[in-house]
Amino acid sequence: MQLSLGPVLYNWAPERWRDFYFRIADEAPVDVVSVGEIVCSKRSPFFADHIPAVVERLQSAGKQVLLGSLILVSLRRERRQTEELAAVEGAMVEVNDLTCLRALAGRPHAIGPFVNIYNEASADFHAASGARRICLPPELPLASVATIARAVPDATIEVLAFGRVPLAISARCYHARLHKLAKDNCRFVCEKDPDGLLLNTLEQQDFLTINGVQTLSHTCANLLGEAGLLHESNVGSLRLSPQDCDMVVVARTFRDVLDGRDDVEGGNRRLAAAYPGVPFSNGFLWAEPGHVYRQARSGDAQGAAQIGTR
Repeated sequence: MQLSLGPVLYNWAPERWRDFYFRIADEAPVDVVSVGEIVCSKRSPFFADHIPAVVERLQSAGKQVLLGSLILVSLRRERRQTEELAAVEGAMVEVNDLTCLRALAGRPHAIGPFVNIYNEASADFHAASGARRICLPPELPLASVATIARAVPDATIEVLAFGRVPLAISARCYHARLHKLAKDNCRFVCEKDPDGLLLNTLEQQDFLTINGVQTLSHTCANLLGEAGLLHESNVGSLRLSPQDCDMVVVARTFRDVLDGRDDVEGGNRRLAAAYPGVPFSNGFLWAEPGHVYRQARSGDAQGAAQIGTR
């Protein structure tokens, strides 16, 4: 089973962003890496000068590079940016908004988790249109994942296995509004929260995480314990989403468990130490509330086998 690294969703300093990917290239056992600003087009100019060096470093390390498109395209300059991205040679584009498909004109590409693929018909449509990799939306249960994976054997099906779960994207910037700023004059205040801004309920319960125009879970998805079930369900890749922690340790932990050098219990201890203070969750995969973390049960393997024969 492959490991992939999704794009950085947060507004990190450009030098930190560059050095993060340099270290991933040199030290992280991942097969595929997605790069580029996909959340807010206003951030893109800060990273643009570093992208060629990052792509070269990753490719020299033997990793496949995906160039991520914006999640939400609403402005004329964002349409131009999407068209320019589709014209780049030497790297596959990861589509996060259907606007990008027209510019790609059927060329091989990847589909990110922000495109709503909820059944085998939509997955088959995208595979026939040139999708070689499809990262499914993180809210899908295991039964749906298995059904879709069986329907598109010619595309690598991927599932988000680590990181805060992306839930929504908006034309409004929550960070700017919190600081009483207009979106067009936001002063890039989201950079103050390199792991997102925790949102609490009126009862002071942890609820969501705010990242500019994006909303994520406050929990961190962790499907390390379900990796075997996902493999049996024809999932070919697990995606790790960068958080404000040591992602090299996270990648090595997943790789060690997948390759049998560590067990799930030991791997979970390593993940908890690498990303302390953030609760894990896997509820969506078990058709339960997304914030729930369900421990593996004795019947899970049998259930996965039944899913694979339906």
